[in-house]
Amino acid sequence: MSSNLEAILADDYPGDVAALSIEDVRARRAECKEIETGLSYLRRLVQGRLDVVAAEQGRRRDGGDGDDLEGLIARLPDLLAGSTRSEGTGRLPSSIGIGTVDDDLQDELDGIITDTHLGEPGELSDDQLRAAASALAAFEQKVSGLRRSLFDRIDAFEAELTRRYKSGEASVDSLLNQP
Repeated sequence: MSSNLEAILADDYPGDVAALSIEDVRARRAECKEIETGLSYLRRLVQGRLDVVAAEQGRRRDGGDGDDLEGLIARLPDLLAGSTRSEGTGRLPSSIGIGTVDDDLQDELDGIITDTHLGEPGELSDDQLRAAASALAAFEQKVSGLRRSLFDRIDAFEAELTRRYKSGEASVDSLLNQP
């Protein structure tokens, strides 16, 4: 993991949230959200690859043509649309962009794709396909765990902002008058 993600996930990152200025609370929340958006994007990339592996495994079970790469590509929109809902927290992303993708995690995913030869799924043995699915599933779990940790941070910052608005320590006017 990059030092930025490691710093945010460190136990001391939130610090004494109540002692932070409102600007610092907002800035830390925004930083967490930006990185969470990147992790969400990365997780969607992993899920897409898992969908391709599952489609190839299904094609083999059904006796489909192993040389039909064009058919696989034509089915990609349907394959990828099947994974738009997950068992996660059900939180909608706060932005549609890619966010900040952790370089080390991106490199790890790229390594899995390269090491398992996922560029040509039809060329892989059944064992190689299972190994690819296993490596991708483990990586998806890792990324999901990191996202959950970031949600904990985001929730703590949002709870503090809510507390300040309710107690009168902060006002909506101060939010609207931000530069």
